[in-house]
Amino acid sequence: MKQEEIVAGIDLGGTFTKFGLVNRSGELLAFESIPTEKNLHYELFLKRLAGEIDKLKLSLGEYYILTGISIGAPTGSQHEGTIDNASNLNWPKKLPVARILKAIFNLPVIVVNDANAAAVGEMIFGVAGGKENFLVVTLGTGLGCGVVVDGKILLGTNGHAGELGHVRVVDNGRLCGCGRHGCLETYASATGIVRTVLEMTSGEKTGSLLDGIEKHSLTAKKITHAALQGDDIALSAFEFTGRILGTALADTVALLNPELIVLTGGLAKSGDLILNPTLKYLNQHLLSIYRDTVEVKLSEISTKKTAILGLAASIWFHLDNELNRVTV
Repeated sequence: MKQEEIVAGIDLGGTFTKFGLVNRSGELLAFESIPTEKNLHYELFLKRLAGEIDKLKLSLGEYYILTGISIGAPTGSQHEGTIDNASNLNWPKKLPVARILKAIFNLPVIVVNDANAAAVGEMIFGVAGGKENFLVVTLGTGLGCGVVVDGKILLGTNGHAGELGHVRVVDNGRLCGCGRHGCLETYASATGIVRTVLEMTSGEKTGSLLDGIEKHSLTAKKITHAALQGDDIALSAFEFTGRILGTALADTVALLNPELIVLTGGLAKSGDLILNPTLKYLNQHLLSIYRDTVEVKLSEISTKKTAILGLAASIWFHLDNELNRVTV
């Protein structure tokens, strides 16, 4: 039997590290996760992770060849192969992940910002197929943005381009985890919409389905469920969130002139509840020359292992580009 090439995608999170093996067709052949042992020395943790990847590969049988590895984190720098200033990990400010894993596996290893991985995933496996200028906006705990310009991921000087979540949209607004006030992600994200509902209710009895939910138990999923039942507070929260997001995206279109914006992440699972107000305010604030030039779509890569597919797509993309450079 002919051997098949596969790659490993690693999603390094503050609580769990998820990893999987993916073929060129975007099929997730195997998946596993382990706790992220933040108090263990990072080299020991990465060695343990490498051992788990080896075990996962062996579980597939001898007909698969691991050809590359991609590891993703919110502060991953593809230029330097490091994870920088990860506040949720008790490790160095500049973690040399690529160097360590290259030494273990003797294979190409790249570090990818998680939003950039999502963008490549949409380009290769999702709704951005065939598009060369687009954004993928991840609406999760925070707001990330992967930018593709002329078919290439926009990385910037240090590999940290696309931090749309930290564009300030409200003067003296909500405190952000970055230490500043009024960042977009404090409004347009899963946690942002929770903050919006809490501000709208302020502990008062409003007649909303959300009144009886404890503050620490309120989630974007519960707000979505209430909105689908016609709850006024929940619907108003989505309208407000869409206004903030759509207005910010109108400014982003003026800067980058994309043909497509893809919304993904936990809040995007609310579907039309977030899509419709975002579209309304985007179109309302677009400069006239951009009208009818940009689509907004929801991601169709909807499984919980989306990050792994995006990371796999990133390393396949990298390997193919390297091969092209060698053969030209």
